[in-house]
Amino acid sequence: MKKLLPFFEENKLEAGCDEAGRGCLAGPVVAAAVILPKDFTHPFLNDSKQLSEKKRDLLRPIIESEAIAFAVSFIDPQEIDEINILKASFTAMHRAVDALTTVPESLLIDGNRFIPYPSIPHHCIIKGDGKYLNIAAASILAKTYRDEYMNKIAQEFPKYAWMQNKGYPTKAHREAIQKFGPTKYHRMTFTLLAPEQLSLFD
Repeated sequence: MKKLLPFFEENKLEAGCDEAGRGCLAGPVVAAAVILPKDFTHPFLNDSKQLSEKKRDLLRPIIESEAIAFAVSFIDPQEIDEINILKASFTAMHRAVDALTTVPESLLIDGNRFIPYPSIPHHCIIKGDGKYLNIAAASILAKTYRDEYMNKIAQEFPKYAWMQNKGYPTKAHREAIQKFGPTKYHRMTFTLLAPEQLSLFD
């Protein structure tokens, strides 16, 4: 496994930021901001997409107990529909930074774009969750908090298989939308049905 870097600038207090759920048809987009001690390390810590659910769940309380500060922010489907998913992702990261109990001197953002946060410089890092420990930690918190939420609302709407697909556009999810219609948790500005299903309504 590739060794992740502990910092971008050694003399700065950095917060890693990442989101989960941008490509989903249902549920919130969730962002996390994490400030780790410079000497923090863990053999499992990596991009959340490279880890099993079991390892992500094991890492979450470790990150939360060892972090200098962390925060998680949710943006619901209604707000996503109002402002669009890209702005929602950036807004969620801003709100996570807002909620940090320690103010960072720099933000490391997973991805290639960001809306600047007032008074804190940022660096966009493509695939940053596989390069920097604090972004990887943020990716794990965002993913585990979002999965936990999707598992909870799956009890309310069991027909959409959210326990398995977490709101992503799987075949089973789209078939359930076609059969039962959208729920209050669906993003109505997204293409909820696949093209071959949409043709049925022409």
